[in-house]
Amino acid sequence: MSDPILIVLHQEHSTPGRVGRLLRERGFKLDIRRPPCGDALPKDLRDHHAMVVFGGPQSANDPEEHIKAETDLLGRACADGARVLGLCLGAQMMIRAYGGSVSTHPEGRAEIGYYPLRATAHGEKLIENLGAPWPSTVYQWHREGWFDLPKGCEPLAEGEDFRHQAFRIGETAWGLQFHPEVTYAMMCRWTVRAHERMAMPGAQPRHAHLSGWFEHDPAVRRWLDGFLDHWAGTPA
Repeated sequence: MSDPILIVLHQEHSTPGRVGRLLRERGFKLDIRRPPCGDALPKDLRDHHAMVVFGGPQSANDPEEHIKAETDLLGRACADGARVLGLCLGAQMMIRAYGGSVSTHPEGRAEIGYYPLRATAHGEKLIENLGAPWPSTVYQWHREGWFDLPKGCEPLAEGEDFRHQAFRIGETAWGLQFHPEVTYAMMCRWTVRAHERMAMPGAQPRHAHLSGWFEHDPAVRRWLDGFLDHWAGTPA
C-alpha cells in the first residue's frame, strides 16, 4: 500500500476540495488532519508521500501552538526535499518557516475574487513540465500575503496588489497564494458565510465571483490537472 498524502485543514467542516478529489482519482489515500480541532501532526513525512497545507481564517502570525507546529513541520519538510504544497495560509507559513515576514497590504487592500496572474521567467520555463500554461486569472481569498521572498524561494508567478503569487523551494515544495482547489459549491459557501469580507478595499462583489467561475475556472482546472501530475507523481 502506498503512503498517504497528509492533508492539513483549518476548520471543522473544511474539505480539500478539487485538490483532494484529483489526488484520490490518481490513487492516493488522504490522511486528513485538522490541528485547530485537536489533531496532532506527525514529526516528519517519512510515512507520507506528500503534504498539502490549505488556507483558513487564521494568520501565519498567530501565536497558537498549532500554527507554530505546522510552520515547523513545513520548514523541516521543505529542507528534507519532501513534496509540499502550501495554499494561501499554507504558502504564508512556508514563508515564515524560511525566515520571512507576512503582513497585510500597506494600503489595507484584499484579494477576494478573481485576479490576474502572470508567470515569471522562472515560471514560464516550467510550463512544459506542468502540462498546461499558467491560468491568466485565478481565485483569491486573502488580506494577508504581503511579503518578500526569503533566500531559497524561487518566484514563479506574480499578481498586481500582492506581488508574490507562486514560488518554489527546491524542486518539490510549492507555495500558491491562490485557490485552485475551490469548487463552485465552496465558492457559494464562502461568499455567504464570509460575505462581510467582500466589503474590504479591493475585494469583488459576490456576483463577480460566481460569474468569474464560468469564465476562468476551465483554465485553472487544466493547469491544476497538469500541475498535480508533475508535483505528486504516482502512488508508490
